[in-house]
Amino acid sequence: MLDFTSRDLAFMAQRGSDPKHVEKQFAFFKTGFDFANINRNVSIGDGIVKFTDLEVEHWLSMYELLAQKKEMVKFVPASGAASRMFKDLYEAVHPETTSLSDKAKHYLENIKDFAFFNDLKEHIEKTVDSFEEVVKDVKSKIPFEYLLGEKGLNYGNLPKGLLKFHKYDDESRTALEEHLVESAIYARSGDGICRLHFTVSPDHLDKFDELVAQVKEKYEERFGVTYHITYSIQEPSTDTLAAELDNTPFRDKAGNLLFRPGGHGALINNLNHIHADLVFVKNIDNVITEDKLESTIVYKKALAGYLLHLQVKSFEYQKRLSGERLAVSGGDLQEIIEFAKVKLMIQFDCENPTQEEVLKKLHRPMRICGVVKNEGEPGGGPFWVTNRKGETSLQIVESSQIDMNNPVQKAFLTSASHFNPVDMFCCYKDMKGKFFDLNKYVDAYTGFISEKSYEGRTLKAMELPGLWNGAMADWITIFVEVPLSTFNPVKTVFDLLKR
Repeated sequence: MLDFTSRDLAFMAQRGSDPKHVEKQFAFFKTGFDFANINRNVSIGDGIVKFTDLEVEHWLSMYELLAQKKEMVKFVPASGAASRMFKDLYEAVHPETTSLSDKAKHYLENIKDFAFFNDLKEHIEKTVDSFEEVVKDVKSKIPFEYLLGEKGLNYGNLPKGLLKFHKYDDESRTALEEHLVESAIYARSGDGICRLHFTVSPDHLDKFDELVAQVKEKYEERFGVTYHITYSIQEPSTDTLAAELDNTPFRDKAGNLLFRPGGHGALINNLNHIHADLVFVKNIDNVITEDKLESTIVYKKALAGYLLHLQVKSFEYQKRLSGERLAVSGGDLQEIIEFAKVKLMIQFDCENPTQEEVLKKLHRPMRICGVVKNEGEPGGGPFWVTNRKGETSLQIVESSQIDMNNPVQKAFLTSASHFNPVDMFCCYKDMKGKFFDLNKYVDAYTGFISEKSYEGRTLKAMELPGLWNGAMADWITIFVEVPLSTFNPVKTVFDLLKR
């Protein structure tokens, strides 16, 4: 039991934190989290669906048919700062740096090719006579300081959504704008409204609002849509209590408990408040120039059409199983079980599940995850995983969840054929039109503990089960292979030169 003081309780009440929940969560510092227990790798035909060209066309048609009456939302996690994008350039602004790294030189050599070039040049020319001379001077810190710091573009402190990513003949676009363009093409509801939801940091909310106000009308006129754009922040109540190295609560110099953001897994609460028939989930930095969007659009629509079709079939079967339609015979039950196994990738705990057991497995949120062939990209991947209850299901697993001291588990990771680009399609209404409470489908045992520092002291920090990992562990999950051309993440500033 944690011995919270009256001051602690008042502090938690102010944050919206439930002391009982905090205490239950804090216990993981002592017990630790489970490593993922990978049962086997997925492959085409065993956990991964691969569409033929004819199937892609069919599911595109299905999307156009079923999506007309659906309300759709594109959900974009966009709160993270872009500082890691520029890690190769930060050394150049350090006072003791006397020579540039190869990466820093590469930045200067290609500076005119970045979408932010004109803005950067404008800022620099306010203080120097010759921009060209500054760029040629390998001892000058100005091209780096004005890109990263507050005296210039301040890109080192802004979120990726506000950065200019792509250069066109007559304009440059931010990552946020590219999401507006994408959404107008594949996520427009039947009423002509294009709904987007961005999760943002409170510090940057006004800047997102300002940018949207500047560009919204231009894209509405161009694509003939009306944008409804909303925002949410990662609620303080989802922050996790930090621990000392001896697993006691960490307190700051003022004696207050220290709570830290719980990672992207906290966003399941944000998603839980999005009420739509179909939700697209895609990271803020995974965008490409408009001229290269074709494969992205095709597969977005095809996978969405496939998911909506599977939902319709699942609802039909659930109504029969629940007695709303004709009674289910033995043959009918086998038909439904076959659908659950083959189409929804559901593994049953026994050879002959009962009608009630089948209904329980079907009555859950459903998602399709696009996966791409593994070509050495970092990140999580799709696997067959067995949980602590002995249930085997399809899961996305991050490398941090795998026991690298276990050669069998490590081998599964190194031999994985596909990885997760965070390209998800979600339906979480039940057959009666009621939304599932997504917090009931989280595997609380799949979090992560790491060491951080605060006020010069080392602490243990806890991250919640990731949004597409443990936070969706008990969803019905279907993996579909998508082309690598649909995955265009910006992890470093130099990825912007690949466009």
